Amino acid sequence: MKLSALATMSGFTLPGDRDGNVTGFAIDHRKVAPGTVFGAFPGARVNGEDFIPAAIEAGAVAIVARAEAMVAGVAHFADAEPRRAFARLAQGFYQPVPETLVAVTGTNGKTSTVELTRQLWRMAGLRAASIGTLGVTTSDESVSTGLTSPDIVTFLSNMTGLAREGVTHVAFEASSHGLSQFRSEGPRVAAAAFTNLSRDHLDYHATMEDYFAAKMRLFDEVVANDGTAVVWADDAWSGKAVAHAEARGLKLFTVGERGTDLKLVSRAPTLLGQTLVVEHAGQQVKIEVPLIGAYQAANALVAAGLVLATGGDAKQTFDAMKRLQTVRGRLERAAVSSRGAPIYVDYAHTPDALEAAIAALRPHVSGRLIVVFGAGGDRDQGKRPQMGRVACRNADTVIVTDDNPRGEDPAAIRAMVLAGCVEGAMEIGDRRDAIGAAIAEAGGGDIVLVAGKGHEQGQVVGSGAHARVLPFDDVTVAREMSGAQAIPLGDH
Repeated sequence: MKLSALATMSGFTLPGDRDGNVTGFAIDHRKVAPGTVFGAFPGARVNGEDFIPAAIEAGAVAIVARAEAMVAGVAHFADAEPRRAFARLAQGFYQPVPETLVAVTGTNGKTSTVELTRQLWRMAGLRAASIGTLGVTTSDESVSTGLTSPDIVTFLSNMTGLAREGVTHVAFEASSHGLSQFRSEGPRVAAAAFTNLSRDHLDYHATMEDYFAAKMRLFDEVVANDGTAVVWADDAWSGKAVAHAEARGLKLFTVGERGTDLKLVSRAPTLLGQTLVVEHAGQQVKIEVPLIGAYQAANALVAAGLVLATGGDAKQTFDAMKRLQTVRGRLERAAVSSRGAPIYVDYAHTPDALEAAIAALRPHVSGRLIVVFGAGGDRDQGKRPQMGRVACRNADTVIVTDDNPRGEDPAAIRAMVLAGCVEGAMEIGDRRDAIGAAIAEAGGGDIVLVAGKGHEQGQVVGSGAHARVLPFDDVTVAREMSGAQAIPLGDH
């Protein structure tokens, strides 16, 4: 494709007369080949503008960067927001894309909601995929991307690849980082969902208001002008999310106990799931959902809302909800110990998510609820004592351990968590030992919750050039320790 044609298609004027054939896009100068459009963006640690000469030497046909960047010999698309400009140009190159796209933002529930949306579409006979923390998931494969919101080039190339494979429907996660860095731009988004907002990522966003504003770019700018905003109506921030949708003129679809389009009338736990009674279009429907917990019900209902908002049949969708499968690392029952105690693994790594996971399991506990968790290093420190407080207030036995300490002292992280445990907790730094101790302690009627890592396959130790990812999977370890001699609590 000619650069001039791509520029015109994307609403730009070709700088000067420097036309050429476009062969691809890159934001890493090491991936530049002849014909590549290179995006040079200032970052927190690295300034991409420093690599413009190397990109040009490697054959870049154009550079997208701020006006003050030094570009010589190739077209310079100058823009005060170069990430956004780069995304606009790239979306014209990466074609085709699936015909129906939906996006999900919020602090908790994004991964489950996009994957449950994919499952509902698949059970309706559609070729569907989800993109997010778990990777790119289709009906027959899962490929890890390593990020909730991949970079814009990976995002768009994934979309094109899926379309060429015959995928027509895609649900993707839209994180606050991804939205603020324009990583989810380009293709038409038919519907977007807001799940909830609670403390997280305040190491990146200055305040909760800034964090929310980043999330709301999804409603304010990304979703199509004629698109639908699906809002979980029972969160403290839901009213503000609705206001953003109304200000934009989007169609509104609210879900939950306070919802008007898909109202949750009642919810009752069952042995391995829950019974929901919902109201839609004036009719009440009873749905047996094979997922545990209030927040899993919320995720399933928001997913149903996205399906209905994009033309799905209500009866077919509600019937399919009865066959939903647990999402990897989201209240996943990893094992049952030799003494009959179920061990659940969950990705909860914020105070609200941890509280929700504990609340989800509490109705199924006749004995004690034993919780193992930690907090990540080089991340928001303020949430650590809050997580400790939540765990000690709501669980019967608490073990604080390590969870991706990265560049910080693990003992210092644990101390900050323990500062919130006013009623006391056990401290076992080695995560394997901590899981083993919890399983050894649990008997019949008890439940063990291992929180924080969920689907993750490694423990991140060190930072920068010294960072290492040590293989570690909570589910695998829980299964191994359930069948092995675990370490009793009294030995620590």
